[in-house]
Amino acid sequence: MHQQMTTLDFLDRGVDVYGDAVGVVAHDGTEYTYAEFGERVDRAAAALSDLGIEEGDRVALLSPNTHWFLETLYAINVLGAISTPLNYRLIPEDYEYILNDCGAKVVIADHEYAEKVEAIRDQVPTTAFVANPADRVDGDWRDYESLLEGADPEEVERADISEDDPATINYTSGTTGNPKGVVRTHRTEHYHALITAHHTEISDDDAYLWTLPMFHVNGWGYPYVITGVGGKHVCQRTFDAAGAFERIQNHDVTYLCGAPTVLDSLIDHYQDTNVAATGEKPVRIATAASPPPEATIRTVEDELGWNILHVYGLTETGPLVTTSNSPRRIESEGRFEIKTRQGHAMLGTELRVVDEDGEDIPPDDETMGEIIVRGNQVMDHYWNKPEQTREAFNDRVDGWFHTGDFASIDERGMISIKDRKKDVIISGGENISSVEVEDALYDHPDIERVAVIGVPHEKWGETPKAIIVTAGGADLTEELVIEFARDNLAHYKCPTVVEFVDDLPETSTGKIRKVELRESHGDPVR
Repeated sequence: MHQQMTTLDFLDRGVDVYGDAVGVVAHDGTEYTYAEFGERVDRAAAALSDLGIEEGDRVALLSPNTHWFLETLYAINVLGAISTPLNYRLIPEDYEYILNDCGAKVVIADHEYAEKVEAIRDQVPTTAFVANPADRVDGDWRDYESLLEGADPEEVERADISEDDPATINYTSGTTGNPKGVVRTHRTEHYHALITAHHTEISDDDAYLWTLPMFHVNGWGYPYVITGVGGKHVCQRTFDAAGAFERIQNHDVTYLCGAPTVLDSLIDHYQDTNVAATGEKPVRIATAASPPPEATIRTVEDELGWNILHVYGLTETGPLVTTSNSPRRIESEGRFEIKTRQGHAMLGTELRVVDEDGEDIPPDDETMGEIIVRGNQVMDHYWNKPEQTREAFNDRVDGWFHTGDFASIDERGMISIKDRKKDVIISGGENISSVEVEDALYDHPDIERVAVIGVPHEKWGETPKAIIVTAGGADLTEELVIEFARDNLAHYKCPTVVEFVDDLPETSTGKIRKVELRESHGDPVR
């Protein structure tokens, strides 16, 4: 038989099977059983219905990692409406574009960020503004908890949802133009959650710490994964290392996610304070964004005693499409050989690495090509952007999503990310992976953070430039950095110019904004 796959399947299982178990721990420590969580979802859905939300309407969410974000994510889908999570690090003009582009009928905002929407509310089509709590926000805002208290959960009628209906619109970062709205259906969300649960081995005795922003690709699908298996959500509004370790102890956290910058922050705090790294149960952590240096993986596993999983994906792909979690490979070939790679395609996912003509590159672990992918977790389309949708699925090979990421692939079918297409440095006709150069420089004990970009060069076309944050105010020089690089890399890959800075610009998920660096540090070299 054919059964519709929707996001609500995960909510229903959590409530039905684990109703008396603690399902959600709020930032302040308040606990909700799955039965209580389910009732709050229904109240939120009733409240949204009272505000005029109907099937197909868009509801924007602007919140850090809170229990009410999880509630509203499900409540929106109960009504057959479409959630639009917003990056809380954006500026008012960004929200003006997104809210107009998606036509959001309601905005629900955390008090800490509502003023950014208040600044542009007269320029958007939104008809209702809800804050949590409203008494901490200037302007005409409805109070979230008051709406829930006045709503009748018994009056909620679920929409007749098809698995092909949009469940959510996630906006990309927009670093090369206006952000694109990635439309994900109930089917893509459902399938992605299933394969993520399988490959990350989530079970009902897991406690998941929310350090990854919930808005980012719907929290990588973990609102569905954790709920569906009956695990425990532990909310942390925004990441800080001290708060993370405190929650790991207090709630016996077993699983979390973190970009390499999050890993570095956790390592620094652990080494500075000697805090206990685990509760009673072992901890595992999934990392993505920029590939973490081998030294970081080694420290997380050897000092903190955590098991690290390396995954890869994009907003458009679910996000997750590959994983390094292969115990058999790790046992036979070594954990660092495997875990520094993004790994194999996930279950039911097809992945290729192709050249400019759309032909598969040789599996020699050296040649670079673009990753293309297809699978049930890949997005449906870009909102209101048919031409960009067509290009994304038909650039080099028809019917495959083109990621814009460059990688090599080995004889085992394991990929290793080398760069974003736009970040590959072409010097004297040679392709240079900025990630490879960064990884080599991270082995220097006095380098805390590094980004490598290509800058114009009158002879070679481009040349690598290293932008470095030193560790603890170390006295590094350009000459010492270049000499270190030449000892560890082919000379044509080495930086020819080095600049030292106090910090590097990042996205909310820990990716370094290289577009911004090229604009501010991209002067030509002669």
